[in-house]
Amino acid sequence: MRKEYDFSKATRAKDVPHLAKLKEASQGSTNTIMLDNDVLENFMIREELSEHNNA
Repeated sequence: MRKEYDFSKATRAKDVPHLAKLKEASQGSTNTIMLDNDVLENFMIREELSEHNNA
């Protein structure tokens, strides 16, 4: 990697048509988090229980 990058000619995503459409379609923000398998399994169990209670 370079130590410095020149962004003087960069354009914003909203000024690039296909990127602007993607941004508009997303309708919000995207966040990525890492979860341990046991935490994920717990969320899945809670979801199943809530589906059964709401049925």
